[in-house]
Amino acid sequence: MTLPPGFAALPDPPYYAVIFSSLRNGEDEPGYAEAADRMLALAEQQPGYLGAETVRGSDGFGITVSYWASEAAISAWKHQADHAATRAHGRNHWYAHFELRVAKVERAYGKPTRG
Repeated sequence: MTLPPGFAALPDPPYYAVIFSSLRNGEDEPGYAEAADRMLALAEQQPGYLGAETVRGSDGFGITVSYWASEAAISAWKHQADHAATRAHGRNHWYAHFELRVAKVERAYGKPTRG
């Protein structure tokens, strides 16, 4: 099945979702878009990475959901050196507020229904 742009092609559950909700601080600091693209490309190289979906509104509020095969894969990504440095920079420069949640996906369905 071909998905519309923006949707991650995922396996049947179970798998894990890391939900990153953030509010940009309003500053359009140079390097943000490049760093976001670089982190997505780096995540794609990590063992256990399954995909991601991301949106950001004109008000600066955004949600990125990355999907992972296991909690161990999530932990390895959290501790990946370039990702850790970019997260620290983001906390100090890019985000007025953020929340991160990790959930286990037990069921998934959509339209058209999975076969």
